[in-house]
Amino acid sequence: MTHTVCEPCFNCKYTDCVVVCPVECFYEGESMLYIHPDECIDCEACVPECPVEAIFHEDNVPEAWVDYTPLNAELCADLPVITEQKASLASELPQDQRGATCQDG
Repeated sequence: MTHTVCEPCFNCKYTDCVVVCPVECFYEGESMLYIHPDECIDCEACVPECPVEAIFHEDNVPEAWVDYTPLNAELCADLPVITEQKASLASELPQDQRGATCQDG
């Protein structure tokens, strides 16, 4: 079992979740973060830390976002691990370019 980062992270990319991850299973893409399914230990520490509620257990991913589970697995292979908090895209992008749930960070 694993967790999945879904659409609300797109063009937000808050990194509060990576700081609490005990196994460093988050990977950083240009527009959002991803969880490596083979590294996630299902501890759920990241879930309450996400200010845009983008992280779901793979069994609870909303129907509209089910494609994010295989996408997380696929993209992690070519992305760097992220283990430290960074400024979110919310602080860098104009409001009209941010994800739908993204607020000023």
